Amino acid sequence: MHEEEKKSLSRTADLTDLKILGMIQENAKLTTREIAATLHLTATPVYERIKRLERTGYIRRYTALLDREKLGLHLMAVCHVSLKEHQTRFIQRFELDIQQFPEVVECYHLAGLYDYLLKIVVSDMDSYQQFVTNKLAALDNIGKVQSSFVLAELRNDHTLPIPKVKDQC
Repeated sequence: MHEEEKKSLSRTADLTDLKILGMIQENAKLTTREIAATLHLTATPVYERIKRLERTGYIRRYTALLDREKLGLHLMAVCHVSLKEHQTRFIQRFELDIQQFPEVVECYHLAGLYDYLLKIVVSDMDSYQQFVTNKLAALDNIGKVQSSFVLAELRNDHTLPIPKVKDQC
């Protein structure tokens, strides 16, 4: 890796980078030219910035947000899980196993009363019961499962608040 590229990879995002990130986060289908025009820049430096933001992990991936209802996924549950054993190998095994279930769309390791919080999306209550019985409860180290069912989604927004850059905003 060249010295200039090392410097580029290690630097933090500046105001222009943050503006680009905000625009891409809002609409990942924007072209480099559209972003450049909005920022009053040319396309080449914007393209290079986007590629650097991808290489350095600011942009992890591009994805489309789908409408779960239109896909027949009408039931969303929030599931708190406690493990029986808390040794590293048991935690790692659970974390590998839970990632294999497509019904689990989010999973968080917690500190507090429960060990994990799962967001589960399925078509109906029967599907949820099958998931809990045949998949979740089948894992070796499950101690306790507490489920809550989402009645209404008041906010489902995966956009992050872009921080302001001091002395530039």
